[in-house]
Amino acid sequence: MISRHEFVSPQELAYALAHAVAENLRGGIEMRGVAMLAVSGGSTPKRFLDQLSNVDLDWHKVMITLVDERWVDPSSGRSNAKLVQDTLLQNKASAAQFVPLWSGGDEPDSEAIERTNASLRDAPQPFDAVILGMGNDGHTASFFPGGDTLHEVLNAKGPALAISAPGAGEPRVTLTLPALLNTRALYLHIEGLEKSATLDKALGAGAVEDMPVRAVLGQSQVPLEIYSC
Repeated sequence: MISRHEFVSPQELAYALAHAVAENLRGGIEMRGVAMLAVSGGSTPKRFLDQLSNVDLDWHKVMITLVDERWVDPSSGRSNAKLVQDTLLQNKASAAQFVPLWSGGDEPDSEAIERTNASLRDAPQPFDAVILGMGNDGHTASFFPGGDTLHEVLNAKGPALAISAPGAGEPRVTLTLPALLNTRALYLHIEGLEKSATLDKALGAGAVEDMPVRAVLGQSQVPLEIYSC
């Protein structure tokens, strides 16, 4: 269920991943007239998002959301929505529609999460592509070791739940694992020697709670494509 694609540079990886995802989106448009994409935040995906923004596509037929988000205003430099706005929703992809996970308020309480979920339920399902990242602690999305709702986010339908964890900084909202696996294509984007070593460790034996990315690596619902350099 896992295929690995190794690249010699982040630039080559970004180009290859962007064009693979673009094909998934074209397929979604052909099948149902609209495509749905979930992307990750952080520093790793910037080159990929920039490459994808320049691909020829019927972007006005594409909806984009995030796999997770820090509960901060979209103007914050910590906001994944700001990253997507500044990188992916530019150039040819400026015509795409963005569905944010942050829905306002000081914290992701039950009312805020319900607002987020209401907007997600109106989006087409399944995803045409989901692109995950991974931290050096073995988290993916906001599935953090020690997360107060880690069991729920790994098992609940969601599509989104709040989570707080010692390594997460701000409280967060994340798509649940079942929601993320409801996709036609699943990618894990890894760059750097440290993250490659973390991935090798996660592929070995051990508890999901210690390295929650193992929940993605060990699932058998959707083939996983790992793009790394």
